[in-house]
Amino acid sequence: MSKSLRRVARALDEAGITTDIVELGEARTAAQAAAVAGCELDQIAKSIIFRGIESGEALLFLTAGGNRVSDDKAGTLAREPLGKADAALIREQTGFAIGGVAPIGHKHAIRAFIDPRLLEFPTIWAAAGTPHHIFAINSADLQRIASAEVADFTD
Repeated sequence: MSKSLRRVARALDEAGITTDIVELGEARTAAQAAAVAGCELDQIAKSIIFRGIESGEALLFLTAGGNRVSDDKAGTLAREPLGKADAALIREQTGFAIGGVAPIGHKHAIRAFIDPRLLEFPTIWAAAGTPHHIFAINSADLQRIASAEVADFTD
């Protein structure tokens, strides 16, 4: 088991969440992950990372698989202009590689926002720290563990 996968499993365990981590195989998109999980596209929680232009910090936007983050709405929520987060910033602040950023288990605390669409489902699926693994979790539990603010930031 990779260090990233172990960190996510530990975060789940510390939060009292019992769930299975599922291997995706060659699935690379939210739609492919939904097919593997046997769920709706919007039950896939995508972890989108932006860089605060002024703060230099990474910000996490957890959005439903079929939604797209609005740059303008996200920037308004962050109270600063946002830019693209590069691989180095993502790895440094979250501990994860692009494509496998989990919503929990980060190396450093990160400001997080969650799409209200995800909270419409009792169970959602999220990356487990690698591009090849996901886990199921109650949407309210994910919001709590990620300390994510519920906000409208999608187009």
